[in-house]
Amino acid sequence: MHDDRALVEARLKRVLDERIRPAVYPESVPLDVAVWHAPGEPVPVAEGLAAEPEPIAVGARWGAPWGTSWFRVSGTVPEAWAGRTVEAVLDLGFDENMPGFQCEGLVYRPDGTPVKGLNPRNQWVRIGAPVEGGEEVRLHIEAASNPVILDYHPFVPTQLGDKDTAGSDPQYTLARMDLAVLDETVWQLVIDLEVLGELMAELPVESPRRWEILRAVDRALDAVDLQDVGGTAEQARSRLTEVLSAPAVPSAHRISAVGHAHIDSAWLWPLRETVRKVARTTSNMTALLEDEPDFVFAMSQAQQWAWVKEHRPEVWARVKKAVADGRFVPAGGMWVESDTNMPGSEAMARQFVHGKRFFLDEFGIENDEAWLPDTFGFAAGLPQIIKAAGSKYLLTQKISWSQTNKFPHHTFQWEGVDGTRIFTHFPPVDTYNCSMKGGEIAHAARNFKDKGVARHSLAPTGWGDGGGGTTREMVAKAARLRNLEGSATVTWETPAEFFEKAAAEYPEPPVWVGELYLELHRATLTSQAKTKQGNRRSEHLLGEAELWAATAAVRTGFPYPYEELDRIWKTVLLHQFHDILPGSSIAWVHREARATYDRIAAELNGIIDAAQRALAGEGDTPLIFNAAPHPRAGVPAGGAAAATGQGSTEPSARPGGGYVLDNGLVRIEIDERGLVVSAHDIEADRETVAPGGAGNLLQLHPDFPNMWDAWDVDEFYRNTVTDLTGADEVTTTGDGVRIVRSFGDSRVTQVLSLAAGERRLEVDTEVDWHETEKFLKLAFPLDLHAERYASETQFGHFHRPTHTNTSWEAAKFEACNHRFVHLEEPGWGVAVVNDSTYGHDVTRTVRTDGDRGTTTTVRVSLLRAPRFPDPETDQGVHRFRHALVVGAGIGDAVREGWRINLPERRVTGAGEVAPLVTVDQDAVVITAVKLADDGSGDVVVRFHEAHGGRARATLTTGFPATGVQVTDLLERPLADTEPPALDGDRISVRLRPFELMTLRLQRA
Repeated sequence: MHDDRALVEARLKRVLDERIRPAVYPESVPLDVAVWHAPGEPVPVAEGLAAEPEPIAVGARWGAPWGTSWFRVSGTVPEAWAGRTVEAVLDLGFDENMPGFQCEGLVYRPDGTPVKGLNPRNQWVRIGAPVEGGEEVRLHIEAASNPVILDYHPFVPTQLGDKDTAGSDPQYTLARMDLAVLDETVWQLVIDLEVLGELMAELPVESPRRWEILRAVDRALDAVDLQDVGGTAEQARSRLTEVLSAPAVPSAHRISAVGHAHIDSAWLWPLRETVRKVARTTSNMTALLEDEPDFVFAMSQAQQWAWVKEHRPEVWARVKKAVADGRFVPAGGMWVESDTNMPGSEAMARQFVHGKRFFLDEFGIENDEAWLPDTFGFAAGLPQIIKAAGSKYLLTQKISWSQTNKFPHHTFQWEGVDGTRIFTHFPPVDTYNCSMKGGEIAHAARNFKDKGVARHSLAPTGWGDGGGGTTREMVAKAARLRNLEGSATVTWETPAEFFEKAAAEYPEPPVWVGELYLELHRATLTSQAKTKQGNRRSEHLLGEAELWAATAAVRTGFPYPYEELDRIWKTVLLHQFHDILPGSSIAWVHREARATYDRIAAELNGIIDAAQRALAGEGDTPLIFNAAPHPRAGVPAGGAAAATGQGSTEPSARPGGGYVLDNGLVRIEIDERGLVVSAHDIEADRETVAPGGAGNLLQLHPDFPNMWDAWDVDEFYRNTVTDLTGADEVTTTGDGVRIVRSFGDSRVTQVLSLAAGERRLEVDTEVDWHETEKFLKLAFPLDLHAERYASETQFGHFHRPTHTNTSWEAAKFEACNHRFVHLEEPGWGVAVVNDSTYGHDVTRTVRTDGDRGTTTTVRVSLLRAPRFPDPETDQGVHRFRHALVVGAGIGDAVREGWRINLPERRVTGAGEVAPLVTVDQDAVVITAVKLADDGSGDVVVRFHEAHGGRARATLTTGFPATGVQVTDLLERPLADTEPPALDGDRISVRLRPFELMTLRLQRA
């Protein structure tokens, strides 16, 4: 049979574009338009409505970058339109790009009632259906002239990413501002033809169904009078009835459509603009829910819900009603859709604590699912955290972006470091912006890897990233795809309904063990170093503030700062959003983040100082407060003791040039270049540095990825490297050896020191960084043969191979760690610990010299210099602290990682401060000591097994405890868990490898 599909498709496209779509609005009249440009930042709605605008004409330029303009449109519905459907068509100057990446607006009635948002795919506002004729129309538009920053190809460095550098040139040209008649029959014909044309394009040439659709579409087009589309649309639709009513086959793939608008909490716009994006989108979605009875919309990120409640109470009222009706669904149970690689143990736990608690408090709803469609990979500690929060499912699709290996499942059990398994789904539609196009639906069905044992998948449907949500066109397409031959079936459902069905039909899915590594966006572990440092330091300051405030509250009656800690935690959690912490937002976002972290640090240090002074009491004894979970230098973990001097090792001259640091445990040789050429474990008589190698080696690479500048580092960056071996100075200081290097336009100052009685070489690095498109690494080549290494993750550590046997291993050429990486041969190992870096790589080479040993090189990623989206990324001064721990077991790595992140604090007082809670087992690490969030005064202690083995431990309370409960992360008792016995002040616990436990201790 002759294949004339191409002819019909070409005919369909032209007739739709040039005749039928233009006939959707067959008649229109212009509206009168006036505008008031708000000075500076956005103003309250009442002020914008009350402002006196000036006339503006269609075709005029408007909108300085990041400005707000209040448009007033007014007019009268023509009497001749009585009985017809009329809409305002409001085009602010949109281009054809996705919504959310350009100008957008929120429409209000004169009384301040929000109507709906405006974006390129949603330009209409319903006036009446039908109208009577003669109605006066008056609407206000809060229009944001957010500049277009993302053009994809190429990524162009721009100063538009910060209001301080963006200038004032108008960004947009005001386009259509009309009242128009909507011909609903023509609109429905458009949807009919789009659905059938898109389905036809996906069917194989030999499919009879394809030919049925082709002939029907051809006949429908024959029925259209191109000079009278409206008058012939109903006849054209009638010729499609039969093919649109043919039911799907029983074996068709089943798609649960979930209305969705993944709104990045900051990205190519600042946080303040996200507040308005959420208001626009939620206004749109509540309006659509009223119009479409089958539609269901889900929104994650409790922070965004909180913004609506705080900033748009009139929208919040509509949202609350839709939630009560069960159709506007809280999803995910997290404060934001955070990065999951870099947040620390407690921070990752608190994402769920604060997210789930918000939805429980506001709506009485508890989420069973974690909802993270766009996060850049998933740490192996996450399954246990999800379960400990009372949830049991995970949804993401981001792994479909991996460049090298295709993930083998779409529905599976994901097993984390402790053995916890979470039922996980990757939507095979491979997008979180599904628009119900036939190609997307067909791709989901073809792509689904669990055919034969499962048939359900989920499609997050609606415009996201910058917001907008689901459109009426998507809902109309979904209605036609509900039961249509040749297509997967589509049904609007909540995430909970989908997961219940998916889990029931697939009771024994395959298991994936370990991290879900995204083979893309690896540079997000390094970009914007100050944002990452601010996060790490804020996490630890919060832990200290809770510890000392709780201890002081129990011991002295110190007022525990519940409200302050709650607010600060939420601020830190917000900044863990997956385009803030990863460093992939515009300059404005990171500028504000730096200021926020400074403010947080000042406030938390104030809380810590006040609590410690309350504990120390009056006196002149120098005390050391130790917030780390392990004792050090005679100071108990979580307590304070009289200060004793530890001191540093004095450098001595090294034969041949350079210096030696020798404390009797470790002998460090630093040559005349300032490089560590020997780190000798004296007791073990074992050399750490590989023969011929040198540690503390700074290496500089060119860094120009193929696409996503701030996000990506491509493997070919390794092809070119410059070893920075030249030194301007190598001198001694009171703290050790000082090295100064200059390269390009940058300068590095390092101090290497070795504390008395310790096995760690401390490396303090200050970089005045002024490079562009470069990648700076700090390398330690180790004389170690190890097939795998450990890197810390949430509540444990995770092993990765040092070799590249498979493409899966080779793809992990840049990976994440928290406070340490650790390598070992049986009985002897080395750790590299840090106070604020995450990215690293580990490689293994076989030496060709006489000993034919193996060199395993650990390289810490320090700085990058991408130019998009922030052209000044990381320019300026940075300080990093690392340590090379010689002869380290995994316990040493854990301990030293905590030590470098929680330096001791010195306070003068009366005497020792006993810890509130202690544990007698080094492998059991306490990550939180705090008062219960409900204000009861109970003490909450969270801890985990940190070495990867089973542990028995005894916790001892430093206060009279009357009871103990095992709880979830939200501090609710676990009904199916027997609490450990309380014997006086002692509590005995048993833990599996990496097991997390939270205890709630009642006080007398």
